Amino acid sequence: MNRLTKYIFKQLFTGMVLTTLVLTCIIWLSQSLRFIEMIVNRGLTTGDFFYLTMLLLPNFLTVILPIALFVSVMFVYSKLISDRELVVMRASGLSQIALAKPAIILAFFVVLCAYALNLFLVPQSYKMFREMQWNIRYSYAHILLQEGAFNTISSGVTVYVRERTKDGQLLGVLVHDQRNPLKPYSLLAERGAMIENEKSARVALFNGNRQEMDAKTNQLSILYFDRYIFDMTPARKRGGARHREPRERMLGELLNVRNDKTVAKRQYGKHIAEAHKRLASPLFSLGFTLAALAFLLSGSFSRRNQMTRVLLAVGIMVGIQVGALGLDNLVAKNMSLVPLMYVYAVLPIILGYHYMVRMPKRRETPPELKEIGAS
Repeated sequence: MNRLTKYIFKQLFTGMVLTTLVLTCIIWLSQSLRFIEMIVNRGLTTGDFFYLTMLLLPNFLTVILPIALFVSVMFVYSKLISDRELVVMRASGLSQIALAKPAIILAFFVVLCAYALNLFLVPQSYKMFREMQWNIRYSYAHILLQEGAFNTISSGVTVYVRERTKDGQLLGVLVHDQRNPLKPYSLLAERGAMIENEKSARVALFNGNRQEMDAKTNQLSILYFDRYIFDMTPARKRGGARHREPRERMLGELLNVRNDKTVAKRQYGKHIAEAHKRLASPLFSLGFTLAALAFLLSGSFSRRNQMTRVLLAVGIMVGIQVGALGLDNLVAKNMSLVPLMYVYAVLPIILGYHYMVRMPKRRETPPELKEIGAS
């Protein structure tokens, strides 16, 4: 790299990193709101919360990096045009390729990072995220009964606690169990205590009664007790092994999904589309970059129409993203369209490069000015 290339590359890299950090923070904050329920109702610790949300970051980066690169290219080259630096560089003899070289180098670097994320880091981190989320939702060791609120523990079980003491006792306990729709009942107790582990959750109730209404005779029966153990484990146990989503699987598993007996035949399209998406989508980083360069470098470096070019480039980038989402859904339904994913990813690269390398046409000098110059 010569000095000019390093100069532009440094600005591009810095801008991309800052944009990536800003977009990551925004998306991370918006997505983390989904896990507030786990903190409140499941007793999730702050460390577990941050670890859970951090596992989603690689999945965010696959979308953020191409956009951050595009924003950085548009901003840096627009600034170089406004400051007339690119005019001086072109006047010194630099070609279109030389002017675009820093952005293209950075784009290839982002493409490699995207492949590393798609093929290795994202499936592993998302798998860990789903397993942790599954354990938190279905492990009874995380149940936290809030005082003064009706806590829905599982389907058909609601628990109300008037007060929780510092030593963990529950005061004023009401339990309503309708897991068996034919025999629902309620428990009232002066106090109680949680007895829980990873496989089950029970409440020891003291000095209370059990109330049950006979569905046939409509008679209320009340049983008074000194001590009662209530099992909050659902009558229907958690079913089998957790089904793994396409994003959790490695590339080899996705391509050989037909050999996986745990995947239904109707789901083959989603898995195969996910595999080819991982192979094709990183190329959008290079396509976005060349599209931005084509709009900014192919014409004369004029400030008057610069905003129009920026808006057109942004529109093209958004259109490519929307089209990619629609194409993914089509391929999942019709696997014969898989080659279109690669054509769609490569086409912006070819067109962007073609329009970028064209030198801007110089305006012809009017005849009047030629005569003045000759005189």
